[in-house]
Amino acid sequence: MTPDAIPPAPSDAIPAATLILMREGAEAGDPPEILMIERGAALAFLGGAMVFPGGRVDPGDRAMIDAADADPEGSAARIAAIRETIEEVGLVVGIAPTPDDARQERLRDGVRRGESLATLLTETGSTLVPEALTPFARWCPEHVPVRRFDARFYLAAIDRSRSTPRIDGSETVRAEWLPAAEALARADRDEIRIIYPTRRTLERLALYRDFPSAVADARAWPVRRIIPFLAERDGVPSICIPDDLGFPITAEPAAQARRG
Repeated sequence: MTPDAIPPAPSDAIPAATLILMREGAEAGDPPEILMIERGAALAFLGGAMVFPGGRVDPGDRAMIDAADADPEGSAARIAAIRETIEEVGLVVGIAPTPDDARQERLRDGVRRGESLATLLTETGSTLVPEALTPFARWCPEHVPVRRFDARFYLAAIDRSRSTPRIDGSETVRAEWLPAAEALARADRDEIRIIYPTRRTLERLALYRDFPSAVADARAWPVRRIIPFLAERDGVPSICIPDDLGFPITAEPAAQARRG
């Protein structure tokens, strides 16, 4: 894919990263579960919404990138996704060796206090494993109020035995593992609130029987910056996305789409 295949980032878009964390279902044959978090209701950005862990790319993330890195922005985003997941839900992925309880606690507490992830990795004898995160999508909706993010979405797996979240209690007020189809059903019953990119992502995740099939599908489609647009579909004004990026549903009537 040539660079000009990716729509240019709007000048006001903040680089960000999101981690779609998956674990196996409770019983053999159950669909995989996705970690979703509820943002504090008082937050200016998506307060009260259910989302995936993530946040903006910080200067410290970029400082960890090797000067010869062929994709420094993508690498910084992976680091941000790892760091934000530790901060928001206390779960460690993309780091080797798998930390024992004491090292995981040190990483969690250090990240939440704002200590350098690079320093924490050295202290705990850990290294980053960026290939543990598979690129999945890239969302840059222009209709979200307050601020706009250019967010790279990644897939990663975690063993069920190590997947109990510990929320930070400030930005994140709840964390729950859900099959994608169940999350969509809860949203349809107005039990949780999800926005347009989250719904489209969950619809795609609901197609997968396990993590390997999710990774295989993610690698089969290009990852381009998605800027939803308004167009008519069957005579109905709809919020749309391109139809060549692997998403099973690419339009939703504008009147019912939740955009912020």
